[in-house]
Amino acid sequence: MTELFPNGSSYPLGSTLRPGGANFSIYAKNAAAVQLLLFDDIADEQPARIVDFDPCRQATFHYWHAFVPDIKAGQLYGYRVSGPATSERAKDKLLLDPYARGIAVGPNYQRKTACQPGCNWGQAMKSVVVDYRGYNWGDDAPLRKPFRGTVIYEMHVRGFTQHQSSGLPADKRGTYAGVIEKIPYLQELGVTAVELLPVFQFDPQDAPPGLVNYWGYTPVSFFAPHSAYSSDPSPLGAIAEFRDMVKALHKAGIEVILDVVFNHTAEGDHRGPVLSYKGLANDVYYILDPHTGSYSNYSGTGNTLKANHSVVRRLILDSLRYWVTEMHVDGFRFDLASILSRDEEGRPFPNPPILWDIETDPVLSGSKLIAEAWDAAGLYQVGHFIGDFWKEWNGQFRDDIRSFLRADSGSVAKLPNRIFASPDIFLYEQKDPETSINFVTCHDGFTLADLVSYNDKHNAANLEKNRDGCDNNYSWNCGAEGPSDDPHINALRKRQIKNFLALNLLSAGTPMLTMGDEACRTQAGNNNAYCHDSELSWFDWSLLEQHADIHRFVKSLIALRKSMYSQSTSSTTLNQFFQRIHIEYHGVKLNQADWSANSHSLAILVAELQQTQVFYFIFNSFWESLEFELPDSFNNRALNWRRVLDTALASPMDCVALDSATDLLANRYTAESRSIAMLISV
Repeated sequence: MTELFPNGSSYPLGSTLRPGGANFSIYAKNAAAVQLLLFDDIADEQPARIVDFDPCRQATFHYWHAFVPDIKAGQLYGYRVSGPATSERAKDKLLLDPYARGIAVGPNYQRKTACQPGCNWGQAMKSVVVDYRGYNWGDDAPLRKPFRGTVIYEMHVRGFTQHQSSGLPADKRGTYAGVIEKIPYLQELGVTAVELLPVFQFDPQDAPPGLVNYWGYTPVSFFAPHSAYSSDPSPLGAIAEFRDMVKALHKAGIEVILDVVFNHTAEGDHRGPVLSYKGLANDVYYILDPHTGSYSNYSGTGNTLKANHSVVRRLILDSLRYWVTEMHVDGFRFDLASILSRDEEGRPFPNPPILWDIETDPVLSGSKLIAEAWDAAGLYQVGHFIGDFWKEWNGQFRDDIRSFLRADSGSVAKLPNRIFASPDIFLYEQKDPETSINFVTCHDGFTLADLVSYNDKHNAANLEKNRDGCDNNYSWNCGAEGPSDDPHINALRKRQIKNFLALNLLSAGTPMLTMGDEACRTQAGNNNAYCHDSELSWFDWSLLEQHADIHRFVKSLIALRKSMYSQSTSSTTLNQFFQRIHIEYHGVKLNQADWSANSHSLAILVAELQQTQVFYFIFNSFWESLEFELPDSFNNRALNWRRVLDTALASPMDCVALDSATDLLANRYTAESRSIAMLISV
């Protein structure tokens, strides 16, 4: 039986609880008829109620709306839309509400039925009515910490604690609640922010047959937290548990940054499923070829969101505001952010409205905004991404640091730019050193342990005949492909790992670490493990004991970085940064830096003009030890050197606190092969 109810209102979009019921509103351009289907259970094949929207009274422009009495939080629902523009595959599909704050995914969910014509109600995801304003936040709020001093830890919510070695009860492993249990570990490590791989509800079945989508870069909703990451399986459990996690992290002084995907959805191309946007307004949400109507694929995943269409712009802004105001997150890292600078036909244009909307929005003011400033179609904008406030993933830092430590020809000449916040890329009057997000690994690619253990990717387990994943990794296996029993190779690998960590954590900019690198986590040479929700991708906590020396080294490096920054004069722009520091370049002999293509070593003196400390960095990627002369004076005062760091030394002497540095009596320092040293004079 169908029923008619009062008109409701077009704003706000989504489902909104009101006294006596709930208001429902959805944007459905070109729809001739809209029905709201209400379900009692996630597996129900038939709705308990159907609400027909009256096109004369309950459609305002392209917005369909109704007030439905007796609706409470937890109600499951979806939409059925029909009209001349509705494709055959979209007819009779249960469509998710783009503004739903909760998404329920039942055990019967089947992506393949959403790809085929016909009704799929019993096997479809369903939207959830949420009372999202009822949580007790107390005095919690986004922390609004400055980027200066930030150390980011890129982390997968499930992978962080899912491994049995995490020591958590089975019902908490791989969940938001599990992250809460491990906050003391993050505090001890010293990171100041976690960057969570996608936590928007995504489609885990968007993967090769027999595998699952683990990373989560296949969103079906931009408001609902991923329900499978909740230890509470109820339709409302994920919202409360996510908030508990944010609140607990904030209490520990740790910010929460979300990796967000506003460039495509899980619906894919013409072969993909109809889950929501395709059935509501396909030509509004996606960039389509104007001649063929096919999906433009700037994301490399089959479709591309039309980010600069007014409706999609509003959706993105409303989503970001929601996560800041109602979920208290501290910032966002935008996946393939250059897609947001494409117009409605996919062409790059100079002043994309959505990027300026985000940067200038007063609700988002103070939130951390990080861009992956490229896309899968070759648009590369690192160093000239639109806006004044954005920070940017620095892929050039990753590649040049890898190249130097691999001892590639010509790599020494590139090193200073990367160490000093990449002024060749970011030297704008309004940019600060922290604009450069420095990383040597991330979720996409080799882990740090694999970077020094494999020359080639080993992705056969992805069932794509090893064609997927990057081929140019700038990796070096140190003499053997994969695991080795040779103690010399393993010692060299450890030293290289420490070299990577030292360059990442001591360079100017904002450092980002990848989950598990502090314990030598391996993926067996797989550099594209997006489809493996298994021990291949999870953090094995037993590695912390096995590689306690590396774990200690990371903690010491982060503490060292913090102590160096706490005694350093703050800078506003890169120009001011270089006006306040003095830099000298040396080789094995003073004032004789070797910039030739065959050089593999460099020494750098760094002094901040308003401080008494002087630092001397020695970088040796040569395969033999080298003896470096040390400066004996600076600014008419004698220099008495002490060693703070040497990656060739065993733990715990490889990295010590500034006040525990070892005095050096000679005016020369021997840097072992493939090593980095840092000296200080105060």
